[in-house]
Amino acid sequence: MNKWQRVHISAPLLYFRLNLCAYGKGIMKNVVLKLTLIAVLFLSACTAVVKDDFSKLSTESSNQKIAVNQLGYLVNSEKIAIVPNVTATTYDLVDVNTNKIIRSGQLSHAKMWDNSGNDTFKRAEFTDIVTPGDYLLRVKGVRDSAVFSINNHVYDSIHTAALKYYYLNRSSIVIEKKYAGIYARPLGHKDDDVLYHSSAEQGDDFKAKEVQSQKGWYDAGDYGKYVVNSGITTYTLLAAFEHYPEVYQKQILNIPESSDDVPDIINEALWNLEWLITMQSDDGGVYHKLTTREWPGYELPHEDKRARYMIGKSTAASLDFAATLSVASRVIAPYYPNKSKQYLAAAINAWKYSLENQTQYYEQPDDIKSGEYGDNQLKDEFAWAAAELFITTRDKGFYNTYKEINIHYSAPSWRNVSYLSLSSLLFKAKDLLSEQEYEDLKIKQKHLADVYLKQHKNSPYIVAMEKSDFVWGSNSAALNKAIILLQAAELNNNSQYLKAAQGLVDYILGRNPTGYSFVTGFGDKTPQHPHHRISQSDGITAPVPGMLVGGPQAGQQDECNYDSNEPAKSYSDSWCSYSTNEVAINWNAPLVYVLGAFVSR
Repeated sequence: MNKWQRVHISAPLLYFRLNLCAYGKGIMKNVVLKLTLIAVLFLSACTAVVKDDFSKLSTESSNQKIAVNQLGYLVNSEKIAIVPNVTATTYDLVDVNTNKIIRSGQLSHAKMWDNSGNDTFKRAEFTDIVTPGDYLLRVKGVRDSAVFSINNHVYDSIHTAALKYYYLNRSSIVIEKKYAGIYARPLGHKDDDVLYHSSAEQGDDFKAKEVQSQKGWYDAGDYGKYVVNSGITTYTLLAAFEHYPEVYQKQILNIPESSDDVPDIINEALWNLEWLITMQSDDGGVYHKLTTREWPGYELPHEDKRARYMIGKSTAASLDFAATLSVASRVIAPYYPNKSKQYLAAAINAWKYSLENQTQYYEQPDDIKSGEYGDNQLKDEFAWAAAELFITTRDKGFYNTYKEINIHYSAPSWRNVSYLSLSSLLFKAKDLLSEQEYEDLKIKQKHLADVYLKQHKNSPYIVAMEKSDFVWGSNSAALNKAIILLQAAELNNNSQYLKAAQGLVDYILGRNPTGYSFVTGFGDKTPQHPHHRISQSDGITAPVPGMLVGGPQAGQQDECNYDSNEPAKSYSDSWCSYSTNEVAINWNAPLVYVLGAFVSR
């Protein structure tokens, strides 16, 4: 098999044959997946209407499986499955180790979810089952569910793999076999000879100048490195550490830095931070991206010999840089005090540049075809940077600037980072604010979380996903909502928010109309052909594990073949489908955060 071909065999069957010792250091745990407990490798407004009265009930067997969280459920979590609408009215919960039925329960009345079209379904609930074990659901006329676990460690392995993905997506380094196993590869994109594109600086002296811009992560399925998207990604990983330090202080990823005394998540973030710092110009402004002129081919990083360019300079990149480097400064201070000072100075310089150049919007040059990440609505970026600089410097002037901006909060994305400021202030600035200031922020956070909680409760599918959420990267939208709900649960000591967050995790891991667990390598049915050049070109059947694909959305911008146009079903597990099956660093980051939150419980 040459590296351009892919053999269509089951990924878990391949995993079974792999030498797991390559990943070492005790990070592997058994995950119940695929058929018979095969052990896997590690590493808004409009609410859908519940419709309970249907004239058409299937009298035939369904080819669909019962949809469950394919990894499993924490012992004390809500446990819900979706059953295709056959005539059966009861379900059996089967212990797969003894083949005994431990529960026969009643199915709900038939329901419909507008986002999945005319499909009708029933729900099975078994929340009160708390005995650890391996189970499946059985309903007459329907294919059995995937085997799933009930225990308090169901997310340990996938959480590690989701974070290990960043090491496997590093630029400017040999990915060694002792850390990566079969996913080892040669050094790609050393980036010690990056050219300045004409858009980066004014004057002929810059057009021929070379610069070193090493390290960093590849952004998505391509080999570009983008400041805007990199900023929210790095922030989310650092926030995970700030909020759940006990999880990450003991987690070992088996990366080159694992032998030191610094938590692996910080060292992984540092790999990207050390690239980010190279993107700042002498005047404090930050270049928008580092890419080739055109998209790379279907090739591994070391095979891409195209010239790489420092492209543009933008206020958005400068503000995202200022916010991210400010967070990094305080997080790494106990481990890297000198770097901490360097990062804060760089953040302040980027802030000053942004104040002097408030409307330097990125415009894609005619000769550049790589990702744009353009944004000309920057109130949210100014607010985020001001909030982070306030927390890190304790200078109340930054907070006054933040208040003057008066932004509206929504679930975060690279284009809208407003919520990041609110989250950081609530969790890191309580001692810097008056009691009234803090309570006002807390009320705003609760208001947003209540919107998503209502969506959860009103959804026939028991998931806080509206039609408007099925956009490019819809799985990331789901997980960023989960972050808000998890934080509301902690701030308000209310388990209802936690249930809503769990519903979104269940959706990502298989309880959805596509039947996919959307994280590569984890689940009974997972993406085999993500739009990820490394996985497409490495000659290995199984894609890099731990990657979250974008997820369903009806836009279908790639003009591939889809089985459905319905928002929650418009997904294709194919290389062609970059609009639903690409991976991206900013999508994996909320996956890490959310799984880390549940691991911590």
